[in-house]
Amino acid sequence: MAVKLRLKRMGSTKKPFYRIVAADSRSPRDGKFIETVGTYDPTKQPAVVEVNEEVALKWLNNGAQPTDTVRNILSSKGIMKKLHESKMKKGN
Repeated sequence: MAVKLRLKRMGSTKKPFYRIVAADSRSPRDGKFIETVGTYDPTKQPAVVEVNEEVALKWLNNGAQPTDTVRNILSSKGIMKKLHESKMKKGN
């Protein structure tokens, strides 16, 4: 099963709110998911992002592929850098 970290759209019309979820890549965007990793609210200024770092790193270490948007969100939170550093330590 190929797992992706992606955004699940919530909220009402013209008021988007997203959950960052780990989901099977074959399931629909707003369909079944495995676990919630965090939230993203682009309607606030600045955008509000909450990410459970432990859960995100767990999924990334297990091979989950983030979408481009989720990769940017995780990079801004410093999670992608921590993932890279942990992989570099394992390599030595």
